[in-house]
Amino acid sequence: MIAAAGSGERLGAGGPKAFVKIAGRPLLAWVIDAFRGAESIGAIVVAAPPGTEERVAAEFGVEAVRGGEHRSESVRAALELVGDEIAVAHDAARPLVTPALIDLAVARLAESADADAVVAAAPVTDTIKEAGAGGVVERTLDRSRLWAVQTPQAFRTGALRRALEGDVSGATDDAMLVERAGGRVLVCEAPAENIKVTTPLDLSLATELLRARA
Repeated sequence: MIAAAGSGERLGAGGPKAFVKIAGRPLLAWVIDAFRGAESIGAIVVAAPPGTEERVAAEFGVEAVRGGEHRSESVRAALELVGDEIAVAHDAARPLVTPALIDLAVARLAESADADAVVAAAPVTDTIKEAGAGGVVERTLDRSRLWAVQTPQAFRTGALRRALEGDVSGATDDAMLVERAGGRVLVCEAPAENIKVTTPLDLSLATELLRARA
C-alpha cells in the first residue's frame, strides 16, 4: 500500500507530490519499482491524489484508490483491497526505499509471532530536548533509546484494521495507532539514504542519490 495523495504544497510542486519528476521520472515510479522488486510483495495498491485514480492505474499498472486528506485515511482506503495476512504501508515521498528494506520489514514481522507491526527507523544521532512554552527546555531525552520512524511499515492486517477504526486525522504514522490499540511494534534499522522528500532541498538530495544509484 503506497500512500501517494500528498499535495506537494511544502515542496512547492504546484501539484501532487507523487507526480513530481525526480531524476527524470515521477517520484511514484521509483517507489513502485522498489515494491515490484521485493520478493515479499504480491500486489500493489496506490492511494492516489483524488481524481487521479484512473491515471495512476493506467500509467503505473497498479490498483489505485482515492486517497484521503490525511495519510492514515489513505492507508485505510488501500487496506480495503488487501486480503493478505501481512500488508506493507509506505509513503510515496520516500523514493529511495529498496526492495531489501521492504523484505526485511516483512521477514521480521513474519518471524515475530507476538508482534503486530515492524517499522523502518533510523537511530537518532542528534541530542533531543523537550521544550515547553516560550521555548524553555524542560528535559533532555536519552537518545540511545530514540528512533526516527520512517516507512515502509509492515503490519498484520487484522491489527491495522482495528487500529484504523474511528478518527485517524491526528495520527503521524499508522504504527502509532497500532500502539494505542495495545499492539506490539518492533523497529528495523533503515539505511541512511531512505530520506523523505518534503522540501526542495530534500528533492535535490534525493535526485543526486538516485542518479548515483542508477
